[in-house]
Amino acid sequence: MQINRIGRDISVLADCQEVPGIGFVPVNAFVLHATEPVVIDTGLPGARFLDALGSVLDPRDVEWIWITHPDRDHTGSLRALLTAAPRARLITTFLGMGILSMEGPLPMDRIYLLNPGQSLDVGDRRLTAFRPPLFDNPSTTGCADERTGACFSSDCFGAPMPTAELATCPDAGYLDRAELRARQLLWATADSPWVHTVDPVKYRATLTELHALDPALILGTHLPPAAGRTPEFLETLAAAPGSDPFLGPDQAALEQLLAGFEPVA
Repeated sequence: MQINRIGRDISVLADCQEVPGIGFVPVNAFVLHATEPVVIDTGLPGARFLDALGSVLDPRDVEWIWITHPDRDHTGSLRALLTAAPRARLITTFLGMGILSMEGPLPMDRIYLLNPGQSLDVGDRRLTAFRPPLFDNPSTTGCADERTGACFSSDCFGAPMPTAELATCPDAGYLDRAELRARQLLWATADSPWVHTVDPVKYRATLTELHALDPALILGTHLPPAAGRTPEFLETLAAAPGSDPFLGPDQAALEQLLAGFEPVA
């Protein structure tokens, strides 16, 4: 796990997961060092998330936990963090709360429901929830920080990277622009396959909110940090409905892949 610091305000807890035949998918969580510290998503399951968090912030000082949506790569250490951060409140939506509750009871007195368009004061700044243009879970909410100009975009803008080092690097600019665009379109069509069925005009209208926000920094769960690239990335999203649909490997391809592995003793 790699810790990348962005100025004084943001720590990126950068992890990744290899997907054979696709690449290394970044799995980022973030710490916003506000007056009331905010942890945005909680990474993959396992002790390394809390170890990484503890290297940048005492978990007991966490005031808010923002879950962009309740998939396991975003909630892997949520319940451990709720225990380690006894004052923290969990930010989600009504639907997100319902999905999270299917795994087990939640401390209802610690939940804070925030819908897209609503804002939350965390002491020295306001955070505004928004619905990203692309998502794979109906409860997804991104987060815009008015102070830093950072946009925490959840799955939107993601891209599997060719190496683990690039997946956890501090800047998406380490990868060639054309290759990054191709990888973002691969992710868009794999993670949000519904994009091929939408009305193109209505879909493009969903990009206008981020155009208007024009965030200085895009921080995606599945993308290294990207500064000053919002117009470029939105153009890539606009092309997603017309790009090739994702089709994963079939059984024959899986057997061919497994043939290359040594059996575990």
